Amino acid sequence: MTAQLFTGASVFDGTRMLPGPLRVEDGTVTGPGPGEEVRLDGGFLAPGFLDLQVNGAGGRMLDGSCTADWLAGMCGIHARLGATGILPTLITDTPEATARVLAAGAEAARRGVPGFLGLHLEGPHLDPRRKGAHDPALIRPMTEADLLALLEVRARLPSLMVTLAPAGATAEQIARLAGAGVIVSLGHSDCTHAEAEAAVAAGASCATHLFNAMSQLGNREPGLVGAALTSPIHAGLIADGIHVAAPAMRIAMAASDRLFLVSDAMAPAGSDITEFTLNGRRILRRDGRLTLEDGTLAGADLTLPQAVGVMLRLGTPPEVALAMATSRPAACLGRGDRLGHLLPGRAADMVHLGPDGSLCGVWRGGERLR
Repeated sequence: MTAQLFTGASVFDGTRMLPGPLRVEDGTVTGPGPGEEVRLDGGFLAPGFLDLQVNGAGGRMLDGSCTADWLAGMCGIHARLGATGILPTLITDTPEATARVLAAGAEAARRGVPGFLGLHLEGPHLDPRRKGAHDPALIRPMTEADLLALLEVRARLPSLMVTLAPAGATAEQIARLAGAGVIVSLGHSDCTHAEAEAAVAAGASCATHLFNAMSQLGNREPGLVGAALTSPIHAGLIADGIHVAAPAMRIAMAASDRLFLVSDAMAPAGSDITEFTLNGRRILRRDGRLTLEDGTLAGADLTLPQAVGVMLRLGTPPEVALAMATSRPAACLGRGDRLGHLLPGRAADMVHLGPDGSLCGVWRGGERLR
């Protein structure tokens, strides 16, 4: 394949902004050299975005009916939306559905499905007091059988993230998961700050959708929000201007340099559907919001380029906003040596954004997808 020189855009390599050009040969970023020019019209050329919380696409939710083929299709849809790597995310479901999703994920990993980073189980080991849109009838404490199933499948997945509440799992269970390489993320919890800190000490290393469905920051009880902002853990942020108010996002950004962006995308991603079902409940898509019929937020109608655009409009420096969708989620996964950067020897998974964050182009392995 002829080497290509991408010119005309600032190049964000995952850490810093460079003037370019960027050279790609045989699907890989290379050092300086000749090549056929690919002229971009300003903006930013960045690593392909990484989305660690993606619940559906193309009009369907990830559920117990999914197969490895369906996961491949889901990865393809989100790649064209700017996320060249995703963690398909299962919202609280039955043990049987969870087992089928884990099996499909293991098969997707065995096949080497492009863009498949592993799985994210958001529940069922949550706190019913902070259930959000999760079905409370399906929320339950972690059992030994649950734990063993997660430990077994972890060895067959590139990454496995599990969102749980301290009320839904013991410190010993958290420690065993973390010791096996599972990314334990705290979320959907009404825990105290001390309980959150104890979970972090046991091995939790992340918080799920900061501010949403968790105990809030108070002057005498800092809650899970306080722990997420003061502990050495990562935290996902839904930056759609709906889930978290702009001042709260600015406060969080000032407090932590480990925040990363998630879409929390649901079935409507990449489609024009106006409603769908989640565990038998109707979810409405209206004016950029996804809600249950009672108005409870149920995921987000968002892409990562749109989230980057929101951060840019908040005044976030471009290199920080872009890191929140690239190198920071890669660091959360512990895979910064392979993902989230445009460096010589890395795969040429890339996005081209306009100055406002609008998506202009996507490449995976040097091949243009959009």
